[in-house]
Amino acid sequence: MLAPRHVLRELFDTAVAAARPANCMHTWLPEKPAGRVIVVGAGKAAASMAHELEKHWGGPLSGQVIVPHGHGAECRWIEVIEASHPVPDASGVVAATEILRSVSNLGADDTVVCLISGGGSSLLCLPADGVTLAEKQAITSQLLRSGAAIHEINCVRKKLSAIKGGKLAAAAAPASVITLIISDVPGNDISMVASGPTVADASSASEALNILERYAISLSDDARLAIERSRPVAIAEGEVRILASSDDALLAAAALAIKRGITPYLLGDLRGDARVLALEHAELALQVAAGNGPVEPPCVILSGGETTVDVRGHGRGGRNGEYALTLAIALNGHPAIYAIACDTDGIDGSGDNAGSFVTPNTLHRADAAGLDANVMLDHNDSYEFFRRTVDLVITGPTRTNVNDFRALLIANLKD
Repeated sequence: MLAPRHVLRELFDTAVAAARPANCMHTWLPEKPAGRVIVVGAGKAAASMAHELEKHWGGPLSGQVIVPHGHGAECRWIEVIEASHPVPDASGVVAATEILRSVSNLGADDTVVCLISGGGSSLLCLPADGVTLAEKQAITSQLLRSGAAIHEINCVRKKLSAIKGGKLAAAAAPASVITLIISDVPGNDISMVASGPTVADASSASEALNILERYAISLSDDARLAIERSRPVAIAEGEVRILASSDDALLAAAALAIKRGITPYLLGDLRGDARVLALEHAELALQVAAGNGPVEPPCVILSGGETTVDVRGHGRGGRNGEYALTLAIALNGHPAIYAIACDTDGIDGSGDNAGSFVTPNTLHRADAAGLDANVMLDHNDSYEFFRRTVDLVITGPTRTNVNDFRALLIANLKD
């Protein structure tokens, strides 16, 4: 078997490649519609999706897509606008306003193509009447630190928005709407990817208020009133195609593992607290290494989905770093177990890394550097921990996003 870190990085790169628009879009792209075509969208993959759309359809096209800073791609006809993620900013509001304007007053012979991917919720920011940008920023920041799941966060976002929850599609009527999605949501609930700007919202105002109460999120009277007044919008059923998801990434990684003589064991899309999941995976990996698991070494345990973190410290890092640091502590330097945990968009939380490796030597290097892994975990400071142990995975923005990728490689020490 190749060096374990090399194998893990190869598996991650293969998973990301499976979700890149250049590799997945042509399979699902419909024929270019007749008549006027307006292209809009938001998310970490939106610019690369727009680039591929232009390449396959050619001109004339027009429209705008919004991406996080650093996630752009060269487009000839479609304007690429950069805005803030994961907390929205004024640039996103200006861009979302222009997108809503561009799809208004269209005719029945026109077509709107909406390119949606993870990250679109914060980028496509247009506060509902009575809600300020500052309040949306504050509510978003609180929710992101609270440990709330993505479907809970997006439920609230839709109630505070003038463009999410199907409102973009409503504005585009009577034009046809085609939505192309690279999904970062466990289970591929299309109403939750970028908070479903072209998909009907089935959630209620009371659900959003209950979520805010559950996580003790402060709310002004105006914002509360906006949520209470929110109502689902009636929209025509449009065409929706999922171009790539976590399943595609995991299957691509599994196929490569088989080629490398490693048995894959897929856990699928997972959610939950990052620390709890790491402890469960450590227990499973230790069982496998001891010969008591559902699969025999050499093997790799693969999973995707999205974990959550209840941020209480003031350190730096993301959910994959939190998972990896918890895993490293639980494995305690087991000689047969290696791991990688990364975000497929290339950015894990507040760092510049995609995620981190865990190796049998990680804790040894931490001890040599004078680091206390448990203290750094308490401070939510996984980035600094793995920076000091030289275990960060750096990719830069990948311009796609199918959420997290985790792989635990268990070597056969008898070989």
